[in-house]
Amino acid sequence: MPAYLLAIDQGTTSSRAILFDRQANVIEVAQQEFTQHFPEDGWIEHDAEDIWKTVEQTSHQVLEQAGVGADEVAGIGITNQRETTLLWDRNTGEVLHRAIVWQDRRTADYCQRLRDAGHTSLVQERTGLLIDPYFSATKLAWLLENVEGARARAERGELAFGTVDTFLIWRLTGGKVHATDATNASRTALFNIHQQRWDDELLALFDIPASLLPEVKDSSDDFGHADASFLGAALPIAGVAGDQQAALFGQACFEPGMGKSTYGTGCFMILNTGDSAETSRNRLLTTVGYRLNGKPTYAMEGSIFVAGATVQWLRDGLKLFHDAAETEALARKTREGHHVYLVPAFTGLGAPHWDPQARGAIFGLTRDTGIAEIVAAGLQAVCYQTRDLQVCMNDDMAANTGTLRVDGGMVRNNWLMQFLADMLGVPVDRPTVLETTALGAAYLAGLQIGWYRDLDEIAELWRCERTFEPRMPDDERERLYQGWQDAVARVKS
Repeated sequence: MPAYLLAIDQGTTSSRAILFDRQANVIEVAQQEFTQHFPEDGWIEHDAEDIWKTVEQTSHQVLEQAGVGADEVAGIGITNQRETTLLWDRNTGEVLHRAIVWQDRRTADYCQRLRDAGHTSLVQERTGLLIDPYFSATKLAWLLENVEGARARAERGELAFGTVDTFLIWRLTGGKVHATDATNASRTALFNIHQQRWDDELLALFDIPASLLPEVKDSSDDFGHADASFLGAALPIAGVAGDQQAALFGQACFEPGMGKSTYGTGCFMILNTGDSAETSRNRLLTTVGYRLNGKPTYAMEGSIFVAGATVQWLRDGLKLFHDAAETEALARKTREGHHVYLVPAFTGLGAPHWDPQARGAIFGLTRDTGIAEIVAAGLQAVCYQTRDLQVCMNDDMAANTGTLRVDGGMVRNNWLMQFLADMLGVPVDRPTVLETTALGAAYLAGLQIGWYRDLDEIAELWRCERTFEPRMPDDERERLYQGWQDAVARVKS
């Protein structure tokens, strides 16, 4: 019997392939970074062929490293950077333009015109989202207007739109399947999350031909088979979810009120709200957490655009260290009570500010400020931004969020996790398996192929490696947080 599940985790800066066994143990990991393209200020693009090649190569590599044949793999789960937008020819598979990445802000003026015209309520009521360049709709509208011949070809039914999951499914199945799942669809600003279908009025608002759109399936579903040419055997694609919802699933946050925060390129805090699609008073997002057997489970989400990308900038841009692993030791060298704040608004500010024109800054520099203080400020910014989201969620839900489950590459840093617990004032649980985004995709695939009976069986597999308890005095927590709020106020447009 096949003993493994292959999770494809296609992220913003790299593609990874992770092999899991039935007990949710990581057997092997392969990862490849790829080039980020910045054609203009605030524009971020990916070459679709880079995405495909790194997915293909890491999938082969992980099996080779593990000494596993394709016939030993029971199925494939896919998780992906969300909102990133691609447009391709249905007949040739040729991509018309580089992928427009979720962080891209080129449609900021278009979004402002839509807001000025009074469309905010319609979009939020139908999709749970705000009008912002973050989401796919305005990116797709830009492609149709700015790629020569694209609109005419789209109206003739010659083109296909997809987020990264859809593009990968298309490529894996040799163009046989044009589909997405409900979590990814819910991030396009074209999907009615209450009726669980593409919304005709929103398509008209953004001037998007319906023929471009993929079929929307459950997160655990039949997405066709990866062609045997991919790995050597035809494997079922059985689970798909956007990266943050996949992490929610991988963290086994199946009960209303349970929440997780993922620290990757960006930071995303999601709270399970069950059957209720709660509307935020604080400009957080309502989204589909996952959909099983046609039934959506909803979530409230706060999106921070830059988290791990700050560390990447400190490493590659400022060259303050050679490896991200060095940041913990550097942060421990900071003098007590330093007042340096780094606001990483490199691509604007996400929730709860939603200010695409804001730009990054460092405040509080003095003559004795050194590398350690700047690095610590970069790490602390992640915690302050998480506190911003926590405050909003507590207000929206009229209850205090409890223990937070965390994941992502940054959570290996013990100094950072302790500061996070201190800033939030709640325990922070770090799981044994940190690859929870990929694990969520594997669990979804496992449900579809019958590896797991139900959510209870999956929940029993979750294990805590370490809990960080808050120990900072309340007055110190509030003093530091007030300094952060002052710094953010200075960069907002």
